[in-house]
This record gives sequence, structure tokens and C-alpha cells, in this order.
Amino acid sequence: MSGSTVQPSGRFSSGASRIRLITIVAFAAVYILWGSTYLAIAFSIDTIPPFLMAGIRFTTAGAILYVWSRARGGPRPTLAHLRSSAITGTLMFLTGNGMLGWAEQYVPTGLAALLIASVPLWIVLLSAISSRQWPTRMVGAGILMGLTGIILLVGPENLGSNAAGGDRMLLIGSATLIFAALSWSLGTLYSRRSPRPSSPVMASGLDMLAGGLFLTIFAVLKGEWAQFNPAAASLQSWLALAYLIIFGSLIGYSAYMWLVKETTPTQASSSFYVNPVVAVILGWLVAGEALTPRTIVAATIIVAGVFLIVNRGLRLPRPSFGRKKGATQATASPPAP
Repeated sequence: MSGSTVQPSGRFSSGASRIRLITIVAFAAVYILWGSTYLAIAFSIDTIPPFLMAGIRFTTAGAILYVWSRARGGPRPTLAHLRSSAITGTLMFLTGNGMLGWAEQYVPTGLAALLIASVPLWIVLLSAISSRQWPTRMVGAGILMGLTGIILLVGPENLGSNAAGGDRMLLIGSATLIFAALSWSLGTLYSRRSPRPSSPVMASGLDMLAGGLFLTIFAVLKGEWAQFNPAAASLQSWLALAYLIIFGSLIGYSAYMWLVKETTPTQASSSFYVNPVVAVILGWLVAGEALTPRTIVAATIIVAGVFLIVNRGLRLPRPSFGRKKGATQATASPPAP
């Protein structure tokens, strides 16, 4: 009898350890890879129109994930899945990433990363409104620390000379980035509640494919396709686009959707506190931007805030192995942050 009780415990321990390891790797991928995409976007839109670039990026990545999922025996998506992906793709890619690419024509990458870092705040507020449950003290303290670090990071010496100009397009671009952050937050919360394919790969592929198609259509309507000459685009822009497809979309977004499903919306979006730090460091290493003591202090505060949100408030994900058929639906609504 004693031997029969040890085996299930061992299997559960192994499964829980595997889920924890996957979660840690997913957080690392979203933190680091997405932090580097701001610079990659700036390089790509240097000679490729922003909405067309984003359309190519997400259509390609989405098609790869969809074909991969189907080749591995994944079922065809239902009409409910397609409708959910159309809405998610619009919120997270057309008005989220699409507006980010457009805004980076006028806003330095550091400032863009800082404004997108408002996503966790929007998610907390939207979640609180919808669920009528306010965040815990620990999560609230982490959010306040993250916002404090972001405020410390804002300054002409960190954002570059263009940010100090205060011209009209900089203000429009900054407002656009705030709207993009709100749209991404809505898409994140909607994806938690909407009907989704059981395969995270299929779900990610459908979202990106829908968003990429909408971005491409918008680029055509905007006239970007007619004005674009592929031969005139630089090698740097094409390489940056390839990096965005592979690391920013295929790996980064899939990791993000894993976290959205297996943790809480607030924890999954804590990456938006780390991404500005990565963006600033890459700006220093690649673009020669100054790394000041103020930046280092702000980065330390931001990482401490992330620690409170993710580590102190983190609930160990429920094992995905051996769930009954109806179990997924039971956990579809997001837990309170």
C-alpha cells in the first residue's frame, strides 16, 4: 500500500517541476526577447513602412504556427475560435503592435518602451472594474514600484535629443503608444475569456495570422504597399524583420500566451516593466546611448517591483497533464490579480 501512494506523488512532483521550469523559461523569453524588439522595430521600419512590416511579420509567423499545429495533428479551428482570434488579433496586433511601429517613426525606442510599460496598470484597472476585486497589497506595491522606476527613467538624457524637442509628432506618437498599451491590455483580458483552441500553438498562430492579415489590409488601404520597393529596403531592415518574426513573434508571443493561460494577467504582463530596462541597455550597447546612474537606480526599482508581482504573488500553475475534458473551461476566466 505504501508503494502505491508514493508513485502518484512522484509523478505529480515531476509534472509540477516541469510546469515551473517552462514558466521560468517563458518569463525569461518574454522579458529579454520583447525588450529587444523595440530596437529591432526601429531598424526594420527604417526602410520598410511600419504597418506593412508588421503585416509581413505577423502573417508569416502566424502561418508558420498554424501549419505546424495542423501538421502535428491539431484540429481545425471552429468558427468561435476564428471569431475570438479576429478580435484578439485586432486588439493586440492591428491597434497594439501596429501603432507601436508607427509611433517609433517619431518616438525614440526608450520612450516607446516606457509608455508601453503602462500595460500592467491598465490590466489591473480593467480587471478591477470587470471583477470588482482590487489587487492585493503585494501586487499593488509591485505596481507602484514599477511605475516609480518608469518615472525615474523618463528624462532627456535617457531618451535622446529628439525626446527633448517636444515637437507635435512626438506628442502624437506618445499618445498613440498609450492607446496601443490600452488596446494590448484589452486583448490580453479578452483572450482569457474567449473560446480558444486547446493547443497554445494553434491559438497563437490564429491570433497572429488574423492580426497580420488586418495589418496588411490596412497597409494596402494606407498606400504603403504601392509605395514600397523591396529592392530599396536595406539588409539591416530585412534582418531586423527576420529577428522580429522568429524571436519576437514565434518564440516571444507563444511564451506570453502560455503565461496568460497558466498564471494571472498581471503576472504575465509584468514583462512590460522589464522590457524598458532591456531596451535601455540595448540602446547603450548597440546605439551608444548613455547609461547613467539614474538609469541603473530606476532599473533596480523596476526589477524589485517585478519580483513582488511575480514571485510573492505567483501561484504555481496547475499541471496541464491529465486534465479532464471540462477542466479547461473551468479555468478559462482569469483569476483576480
